[in-house]
Amino acid sequence: MGLVMKFRLISALLLGLAGVVFLCSLGFWQIQRMYEKRTQLDEMTAGISEPAVPLPTSFDREKDRFRPVTVTGKFTGERLYVLSGQAMIGAGVQVISVLQTSDGRRVLVDRGFLQDDDKHKDLTVTEVQILGNLMWPRDSNDYTPPPDVKTGMWFARDADAMAAKLGTEAVIIVAREPTGDGIAPMPVDTSTIPNDHWGYAITWFLLALVWAVMTAGLVWRIRRQTS
Repeated sequence: MGLVMKFRLISALLLGLAGVVFLCSLGFWQIQRMYEKRTQLDEMTAGISEPAVPLPTSFDREKDRFRPVTVTGKFTGERLYVLSGQAMIGAGVQVISVLQTSDGRRVLVDRGFLQDDDKHKDLTVTEVQILGNLMWPRDSNDYTPPPDVKTGMWFARDADAMAAKLGTEAVIIVAREPTGDGIAPMPVDTSTIPNDHWGYAITWFLLALVWAVMTAGLVWRIRRQTS
């Protein structure tokens, strides 16, 4: 076997091995994500199923995440809109309003979804009793743009940034029930959170198998040419 053919054979083997290792690593990563997502969904389910309690005076972001609470107060009229959408309905916004509780605290309430055509209408409901879940959403990532300066539109819920903007406690209460003004509640619910990582893992493993078969075919052709 000449040096050129040896180089081609070794190159094909190395490229094939690298491709299989890379694709398999993506498959194992998806399996890891599947178990992580399952743990998150189990934690969410456990938190949602607890009995509702009056709004605590202090929060533990890990222990109190998804905790059901009740609170009575008045909407101050201060609010932020987060770009959103719903299947079969279309584009719209999530309404994040400031609620001043009966004891003078100011907290954020995610009232739910408002269709795009209705986002400029006046919101008239003030006195409310909220049943909802505590949230410190993890909606944003490194690619999420900052709020639009001209329109005031936000692209993700961020309890800390929104609280700093509106002067409230850094917590969001996601309403379970309608709060009026035609706003459809978007309660915390695991049924809307997919866990499709097993399917993604199978896809990556199948691609690794295809890559291995193609590599074996290439190596066979090189050896046949040599012989």
